[in-house]
Amino acid sequence: MTITLNTPNYKHETEALVRLFFPHEKISFGTPSGEKTLQIEISGGAVFARAAIDGKTATKSSVFNEYGEKYTMAATVYILLAEITGIKPPWGTLYGVRPAHLYKSLLAEYGDAGAAHIFENKYLVDKEKIALIFDVVKQESGITALSAKNSFSLYIAIPFCPSRCSYCSFVSHSIEKAGGLLEQYVCMLLREIHRTAETANALGLKLETVYLGGGTPTVLSSGQLEKIFTAIKESFDTGTVREYTVEAGRPDTISAEKLSVMKTFGVSRISINPQSFNDGVLSAVGRQHTAQQAVDAYMLAKSCGFDNINMDFIAALPTDTPGAFEKSIQKGIALGAPSITVHALAIKSGAYLAGGSAKAQPVSAENAQIMVSRSATLLRENGYIPYYMYRQSKSAGNLENVGWCRPGYEGLYNIFMIDETHTVLSAGAGGVTLLKSAKPAKIERIYNYKYPYEYIRNFDTVLQRKQRIKDFYQEYSVVEG
Repeated sequence: MTITLNTPNYKHETEALVRLFFPHEKISFGTPSGEKTLQIEISGGAVFARAAIDGKTATKSSVFNEYGEKYTMAATVYILLAEITGIKPPWGTLYGVRPAHLYKSLLAEYGDAGAAHIFENKYLVDKEKIALIFDVVKQESGITALSAKNSFSLYIAIPFCPSRCSYCSFVSHSIEKAGGLLEQYVCMLLREIHRTAETANALGLKLETVYLGGGTPTVLSSGQLEKIFTAIKESFDTGTVREYTVEAGRPDTISAEKLSVMKTFGVSRISINPQSFNDGVLSAVGRQHTAQQAVDAYMLAKSCGFDNINMDFIAALPTDTPGAFEKSIQKGIALGAPSITVHALAIKSGAYLAGGSAKAQPVSAENAQIMVSRSATLLRENGYIPYYMYRQSKSAGNLENVGWCRPGYEGLYNIFMIDETHTVLSAGAGGVTLLKSAKPAKIERIYNYKYPYEYIRNFDTVLQRKQRIKDFYQEYSVVEG
């Protein structure tokens, strides 16, 4: 799509708005050309917009509303594109990852009714989503308020999977291609855990949650997992840990032996992620396990004493239908999963689906919205509450990812991470350390090398970068001493 804009001020905002409707289009600014064009003119206290999409044309003009030039432009473009495409993204003109941040600040300033009014009239957000964000903020606030000034979370990255799913854009390597790196990777990871702990302990930080993510951490052997758990236990004071999570996402990597090791070291929460309980859908996305294997893994974890188990599902996977997706959610509820996370499929540039190499394509934005809406209704009817959410660019239907749970089973790390409540110290390839100071308000990030081979090759640099943690805390006086 080509966009013509008579001011350079809103290029970023305009491109972001267009991506809500055309997430995978190549977008450029200049003279109108091609099958898709958008012309925007801002002058004389008004906005004029004209769109030509695959032979259809439409125009829209607006005088500046109470929210000013920028938001009048955004609303005008949104309404125009919704009209010409027949698509109405439910989050209106919002394109940020963390709408809860914005809603929380509006809530503090304008109260419940004022925040809702602004979301509906300034950002054109659907009422269903306003109700959702209100509930999420309510749940988040009750938990984040308990986080101490000197608290932090620990994230351990295991960027390996048994195979790569076609929708995946995470920095993860299949064991078939990168299994030879595992032993060396674990050795380096243990060293980084020890070094990270030395810094955290010297600063007097209090560890609240531990999260092993990936990838699929349970692709490691039980012996490798035990080494990592031992390093965490020996290096950190785990007596203050409120939640210890392992992302055991792929059912085909879970065994009684691995679950026993996790239980021994105090892991309190795990994820077993079917993504779908439809074997045809699983096959279409290259997920090399069956729906029954997910059920068997869940029942095995229950028999090993795990009662806090999350299940992930993805709306809009290729070949799925609203009816089949609803049955998947119903199955998760029937199994008794205390936590169910519903993701809207987001196809990033690193995924096989983005390159057109996969035979199947995602379902329509309309069906994606039906899937997410029906799942929310089902979960609410069965006693689940939404406790955290975030959004991704290029997601199906411009939808959201929501963590649902029965009361008391909120995933604390998920809330702390999305809310940016406190510092998150990360170890491993692709890990991002987030440093947080409240007064003055400051967030800073330290990035590890993305890929395991880079991480191993440049490990000394990884450790050098960690020196910034101590400097940050001293510079901003986050804790005493």
